[in-house]
Amino acid sequence: MVLEGDSDMECVMAEIETSEHNVETPHGRIHCTMKGVPKGDRPVILTFHDIGLNHKTCFDSMFQHEDMQEIMQHFAVCHVDAPGQHEGASTFSTGYEYPSMDLLSESLPLVLKHFGLKSVIGMAVGAGAYILARFALDYPTLVEGLVLININPCAEGWMDWATNKVTPLPDMLIGHLFGKEEISNNHDLIATYRHHIMNDMNQYNLQHFVKPAKLTEAFKYFIQGMGYMPAASMTRLVRSRTASGSSIHSMEGNRSRSHTNEGNRSRSHTNEGNRSRSHTNEKRGRSHTDSMEGTANSSAALKSTEVSC
Repeated sequence: MVLEGDSDMECVMAEIETSEHNVETPHGRIHCTMKGVPKGDRPVILTFHDIGLNHKTCFDSMFQHEDMQEIMQHFAVCHVDAPGQHEGASTFSTGYEYPSMDLLSESLPLVLKHFGLKSVIGMAVGAGAYILARFALDYPTLVEGLVLININPCAEGWMDWATNKVTPLPDMLIGHLFGKEEISNNHDLIATYRHHIMNDMNQYNLQHFVKPAKLTEAFKYFIQGMGYMPAASMTRLVRSRTASGSSIHSMEGNRSRSHTNEGNRSRSHTNEGNRSRSHTNEKRGRSHTDSMEGTANSSAALKSTEVSC
């Protein structure tokens, strides 16, 4: 069974033109995957993955999310793989010295030149986040915005994140829920939670919860804030919130309307009393006004006479 929304998403994905390029740099060959066609002066979204991953393992789940499809209709995406990290990469020759993170950031202007790009919006994780941050500091005119996730210049932090990304989902969640010391020392507690995750939770649904729905929503608002996308459409996450909020609001509205009707009836009695008092006051006011007008006319006649003299 294929849902209509899934079919539409597959059509959009099929329509996006994809090309693979090898960009030669002084620090090694960089494999790039361009999805879509750059649109005039509009920036391209450029991604850089973390250690132990490549652009597919790091970003595919996000860019295949239905809420990202609207963004990809407005932007081309350039996925950058660090040297030797893409699928099917050849083994490095003996004696090859891998470039530092700073040297990798120095290679990115050549990537932009290869594709004829004037500027990018960067998105990166872990080590890639550090590389793009360094790139933005050195070449600020080439970067219009950055979305950096888990940026940490500490190599241990990069490896921890990479380990969580490539290990099974239960191990990743255990690492998210507990610290290293607790995982090492409290084996009974960890075993209980692992059993719960593997046997009591719906694995398919759990994977969808772990998937970056909130990240795609935040990235969309980020793009809209830069003025590159209309702000009228809602993400799936917002639509679900709106629907649930509407049902709650309608229940509260029914209760408030009953109180409002009672209030309207009491106000109607109050208004009738106010109208009768207003009528009495108007009579008094008119008599007072008539006397004031008579005095004013007399005074005007005196002034007129004085002026004529």
